[in-house]
Amino acid sequence: MNTQTQELIKATAPLLKEKGEEITTVMYRILFTNHPEAKELFKNAAPDQYKKLANAVYAYAANIDQLHKLSKGIDTMTMSHVKTNILPEHYPWVGEALLGAIKEVLGSAATDDIMQAWEEAYNFLANVLMTKEKEMYSAA
Repeated sequence: MNTQTQELIKATAPLLKEKGEEITTVMYRILFTNHPEAKELFKNAAPDQYKKLANAVYAYAANIDQLHKLSKGIDTMTMSHVKTNILPEHYPWVGEALLGAIKEVLGSAATDDIMQAWEEAYNFLANVLMTKEKEMYSAA
C-alpha cells in the first residue's frame, strides 16, 4: 500500500470515528441483503458486533501507517474468524458491503480518490487476515 493511500485513509479517520457505527450498521444491511447466506456466519455474534467492527475500522484508519500497533487486534480478529469459519470467499462480500456503506454514509465526502484508497486498504487488510487464517486453519 502506498503512502498516498495511507494519507487518504488516515484523513478519513475522524469521519470514521464520528460515523463508524452508522457505517457498520449500513454495511451489515447491505451484506445481508446481497448475501443472505452470510447471516449464518454471524448467528453467534454479539449484539454490539457493529460497534466492535466500527472501532476496528476506525483503528485501522487511524493507524494505517503504523500497522504494528494493530497486531493484537488482528490476532483477535483472525481467531474469531477461524472459530466462525470465515473463508476467503467471504471477503469480497464484506468488502463490497463496507465500501458501499462508506459511500452511502459519507455521501459527497466519499470522493473517488477516497473510495479507491479504501478499496486498496480493505484488500490489503483482507490479504493479511486471509494469510493468517490460512495458517491457523492448516495448523488445526
